[in-house]
Amino acid sequence: MGRAPEGGEGGGGLTGYIVHHLTHHTWQLPFGGTLHLDSWLIALVLGLLACFLLWTQARKATSGVPGKAQAFVELVVEFVDAQVKDTFHGDRRFIAPLALTIFVWVAFMNAMDLLPLDLPSAVITAVAGPEAAHHTYLRVVPTADVNTTFALSVTVFLLVIFYSIKAKGGWGFTKELFTAPFHAEGAFGKVVLAIPNLFLNLVEYLSKPVSLGMRLFGNMYAGELVFMLIAGLFMSWATFVPGVLFQSAWAIFHILIILLQAFIFMVLTIVYLAMAHEHH
Repeated sequence: MGRAPEGGEGGGGLTGYIVHHLTHHTWQLPFGGTLHLDSWLIALVLGLLACFLLWTQARKATSGVPGKAQAFVELVVEFVDAQVKDTFHGDRRFIAPLALTIFVWVAFMNAMDLLPLDLPSAVITAVAGPEAAHHTYLRVVPTADVNTTFALSVTVFLLVIFYSIKAKGGWGFTKELFTAPFHAEGAFGKVVLAIPNLFLNLVEYLSKPVSLGMRLFGNMYAGELVFMLIAGLFMSWATFVPGVLFQSAWAIFHILIILLQAFIFMVLTIVYLAMAHEHH
């Protein structure tokens, strides 16, 4: 949280403040297009940090009375494993670690929304001066970037296709696309219903990554925008204390959203994989 500047890119006052905070640090790719370098780098660092923290606790795990950190990690692992066990009835040796990775990684990325809004700008100002801070863009919440959430959801979609083919075979998967959900007796009926079945199955399959990615992105983007609006509305020092109170209240409520969105993304991933694994 911080005081909005008097001017900024995209306009002055509140408008310029929000536009500046919603602009990504981009990198032009040699083959065309741009890469949101801030989202990619922060997501990578958080993923490696999550792996490191879990690895250190796994190394120090004891069979005796666990410490607080080990007890917390065990609680998270058992919670995720219980969700997988209740939903996925096949071999869980890959699904359980996948679900744990998704839950912890998404929770870490979502939690970046709790950092003080102007902390990155304050650090850049202290190191390189206000002019560098004004021309430096950095969005620290990777899941508030639709590219990040769609990258996650497309990966889940590819796993759904893989498990569908693994469970039903290539021919069984292809046949199901044309023969379900509508069934018909006789060659003529099967030919007539083949196109409607294919259309419905394509809509069902494609809607999964879209809904998965947009749900996470929409909630985190909205939460980030509320933090910016509160900071902008209380931009003067005279309203600094009310601004801190409003930001604190929203941050406490936002903790629930952070964990809930990570949980929903994990559970829907398990459900989609369980549906793909089951035979019709």
